[in-house]
Amino acid sequence: MENNCSSIFRNTLYSGKIDIGRERMKSVERECSIEFEERKSKFIGYVKPIGSKQEAEDFIAEIREKHRDATHNCTAYKVVDNGQEYFKTDDDGEPSGTAGKPMGDIITYMDVTNLVVIATRYFGGIKLGAGGLVRNYAKTAKLAIQEAGIAEYIEKKTYMIDFPYEKISDVETIIDSLNGEYLDKGFNERVTYKIRTDIETFEALKEVKGLLIIEL
Repeated sequence: MENNCSSIFRNTLYSGKIDIGRERMKSVERECSIEFEERKSKFIGYVKPIGSKQEAEDFIAEIREKHRDATHNCTAYKVVDNGQEYFKTDDDGEPSGTAGKPMGDIITYMDVTNLVVIATRYFGGIKLGAGGLVRNYAKTAKLAIQEAGIAEYIEKKTYMIDFPYEKISDVETIIDSLNGEYLDKGFNERVTYKIRTDIETFEALKEVKGLLIIEL
């Protein structure tokens, strides 16, 4: 098995309101990929922590474009987006219930959320049968999630911050020490950063004098 790391029915979507404050959620720690072969079929598993339904759909589109020549790109994701839970699976042409559903079952079994999992399959000429498909798609999801690691999910939001040049050191010290992510930087009369970070960083930045911060 190879890996590369940097969080049900066929083609169905479940959504429902939930109380996200009632318990702490778990998700995967990082984006990751694994791969293995089973009777000449090549399986590649991708997993990524996400914060919205759109992030999941965008990542699925990215991987499907990357593997346009694959026999199947099957998917499952579960995410809480603005208080709404979405749980979607897709067999992508495999027999109904043999790909997306077992991937979704693994997400449920491992008690993780806010993640998207994709299983890319290159058919090797030997049919695996329904049971073989279920086992190997479940295996793909499980290995990818295990390789990515599981941790408490910390919600992050996107902010635009604007501040004078003399505050660059103060601002970057806060962002870097609390694992914030820079999305864009602009340097004109004042400095403008677009960042993605958690509430702890947001509260720390609000204490910096002369800084304007807007949630996007």
